Formats: sequence, structure tokens, C-alpha cells
Amino acid sequence: MGASLLRLFFHDCFVNGCDGSLLLDDTSSFKGEKSAAPNLNSARGFNVIDAIKDKVEEVCPGVVSCADILAIASRDSVALLDGPNWNVKLGRRDSKTASQTAANNGIPPPSSSLSSLISRFQSNGLSAKDMVALSGAHTIGQARCTTFRAHIYNETSSIDASFASTRQRTCPRTSGKGDNNLAPLDFQSPTKFDNKYYKNLVTKRGLLHSDQQLFNGGSTDSIVRSFTNNPGYFRSDFATAMIKMGDISPLTGSQGEIRKNCRKPN
Repeated sequence: MGASLLRLFFHDCFVNGCDGSLLLDDTSSFKGEKSAAPNLNSARGFNVIDAIKDKVEEVCPGVVSCADILAIASRDSVALLDGPNWNVKLGRRDSKTASQTAANNGIPPPSSSLSSLISRFQSNGLSAKDMVALSGAHTIGQARCTTFRAHIYNETSSIDASFASTRQRTCPRTSGKGDNNLAPLDFQSPTKFDNKYYKNLVTKRGLLHSDQQLFNGGSTDSIVRSFTNNPGYFRSDFATAMIKMGDISPLTGSQGEIRKNCRKPN
């Protein structure tokens, strides 16, 4: 579940800041972020956040926000999978609402170009290097066939032929067939947080179009090479970028609230 929890934090922070808005359930009168395109049928781990929140509320009621729990759980997920560790800033408060529109527009899709990725991250105060480091989160976890189908069938110049053919075995060309079939984002070590993701990019074995964009003759090739050659650089730059991402527009002071139940406002 580590990769999924890390992704929840990313998808929370990129939509109106790290405010736990992603965790709010839809109701008859409210459409939140869970049903937005980037999250529908793919965001998961909400039950884990609920379980953590229940335990925390038992010993420390009304103090720790769902937004902070998400920040800590993503750090712990990375650390438990052999990745770097860092001190998580705390004190975020929870939003009372969410925005499906902002989620649909704010989270970069897997079809993104390099320039689009750079500008999307820059609009959240993150540099191109931060973006390349944070993309290294794809050293763990899985993606659905529908997110990489176009890359493995249509982009022959930017993908290794044997890698494409392997992926095609479990991801049919026809849309609507096998859409939810999973493949590891890092085929070498999908459950270990390491720098193999970048090594894959250098050999044209990035699973998503947006992955391979980071190493495709563009301005970020040199960053990918440095993370490939120096795993220590990647670890420290990833931790730094995660802290920066956790700083995106937090609710503090009297803004927002500390939710009792992460799925609904108090």
C-alpha cells in the first residue's frame, strides 16, 4: 500500500494544497476529488488513513489533522520500502470542502509533455529538479493499462521494443479491454524504493509517456543521469522535494479544522 499512500499525498497537495481535501467522500449534494478523473478507480488506501486516524483519535483526540496523517504516512511508506527518511513538518489543518474541477485540472496526466510537467510543478513552487526527483516515486507501485497503452503501442521511437512487447502481453491495444490490468512502474524492483526507475528511463523502459519524457533528449536528461549514477543524490533530493511539496498552501491557525472523521467535515 506504500505507493498508493504516497500518491494520495501528491494528489492531495496538488489540488488547493496539502489540506486533506482528497479524503472527503462524495455525498448527494457534494462531488469531491475522489471521483475526479485522476483518482477514479485508482486512488486507494483511504481505509489505511481511516485506521491510523482512529488510533490517533483514541490517544490524542482532536489534535492531529488528516492532512498531517497523510504527510506522515507517505514519509513512513517511503522509509519502510528502503527509501530515505525526513522530518515531516506538522500543523496543517483540514479543509472543509474539496474541488473536483481543481483535481481534474491540477494533477498532471500520464500523457503530459515535459514542458507541461515542468510548468505544472512550477505553478506549485517546485523546480524541474524537484519534479524529476518526485517522479522517482514511480520506483514503487503499479499503473493501469489505460494509462500506458498509447506509450507502448504508438511511441516506438521512445520505448525499447522488447520492453513494449512484454507490456503489450497484458495490456491489449483495444480501449475497453484490460483497461485495469496492472503493470509495475519500475519493472526491476517494484517494491523497493531505489534509483532503478531512472536506470529504466536511460534504457527507454519508462512505463508512462510522462516518465519517458524526463529522458528523451530534453532539458531534464542530465538530472536523470545524475540520479542514475548517484543514488545518494536521488535520496536527498527526493526528501527535499517531498518537504517542499508538503509546504504547498497549508491551512494553519484558525483556517480549516481538525476533522474527527477524515471522510467528512465536522
